[in-house]
Amino acid sequence: MTINPLLARIAAPPIPEAKGWASGYGGSLGPLIDLSQAVPGYPPPDELLRRHAIAAGSRESASYGDILGDRDLRERYAEHVTRIYGRPVSAADVAITAGCNEGFFAAMIALAKAGDTVLLPSPWYFNHKMTLDMLGIEALAVPCRAEAGFVPDARDAEPLVGPDTRAIVLVTPNNPTGAIYPPATIHAFAELCARRSITLVIDETYRDFIEPGGPRPHDLFDDPTWRQTVVQLYSFSKAYCIPGYRVGALIADPGFVEEFAKILDCVHICPSRSPQRVLVWAIEALADWRDANTSIILDRASAFRSAMASVAGWSIGSIGAYFAYLRHPFHGRSGSEVAAWLARERGVLCLPGSYFGPDQDACLRMAFANVDRATIMQVPERLNAAFP
Repeated sequence: MTINPLLARIAAPPIPEAKGWASGYGGSLGPLIDLSQAVPGYPPPDELLRRHAIAAGSRESASYGDILGDRDLRERYAEHVTRIYGRPVSAADVAITAGCNEGFFAAMIALAKAGDTVLLPSPWYFNHKMTLDMLGIEALAVPCRAEAGFVPDARDAEPLVGPDTRAIVLVTPNNPTGAIYPPATIHAFAELCARRSITLVIDETYRDFIEPGGPRPHDLFDDPTWRQTVVQLYSFSKAYCIPGYRVGALIADPGFVEEFAKILDCVHICPSRSPQRVLVWAIEALADWRDANTSIILDRASAFRSAMASVAGWSIGSIGAYFAYLRHPFHGRSGSEVAAWLARERGVLCLPGSYFGPDQDACLRMAFANVDRATIMQVPERLNAAFP
């Protein structure tokens, strides 16, 4: 049958390709070390699972809910965000989505049409680029340079803003680089968007893995006019270890949320009910548990940084939250070649930089948060080998 050419020209999802490389590993160096997809390296608490089982067995969870998500979760999440940023956010500003990817997809439909442009930091999260491509929206790359820790600069973005530009997307902490954008950087992009009458879409999926007790991630909500220019995205998957439950959230102006609901009604009709019911409890009840997990992830980042210091030729371009973005030492070899070799011969599964944009072939992304400290310390031995 005839396939939409905008879809047909997009490469297949990259994670399955990478998993295929690992199928050729014979186990000679020990168990496979999977540093590919960002998956919490510890389970959700038993009490969360117990409550979810009860919620899933209820008649209420089997019925349709509100398109924008159950009201009690929207209220609880709005209260949570208000505490984080110190500025009021209301339930009317919130939509619950089937994961952050759906939130991004629907937000792009709401903001732009085929032929418009959206600015993405490069390297970019590959699902963001795939979304824009299949919608016929042109992605313009805002360069993130290794010498700047892969943090974008609003001064590089402004010349790219044209009459058809509808939004700038930021992901912080970043996927794939792990870079945590300073509040001043985010503020500069917000000012640019306000000045040029476009939208700042900020994806904060990994927000929970910044040092506890530190400064606020940004001051966007300090501006009383933020609802005119800001869309914030979030995922419950990582912080609560529930990626299979598919729950995310969007915060924006209630008028935008009302339009956004039209898209959600055609995509999910309503988010899954039972995870929402559990999260109403979990947001407050698991606060200490989340902080403890953040400490675990920060320790793994420290362990990964120390471990890589002993690997000749390799260098970390950026590290933070879940990811390390590394430069490999095999000049003339593509990132895909190196990643496939590491998976098949060295038992380390990671993703090549080419998945994340042009001019990234010298890089690899490793999701160190997937594995414990003891496993991280095995990585240098696996990488200390000559490419055949």
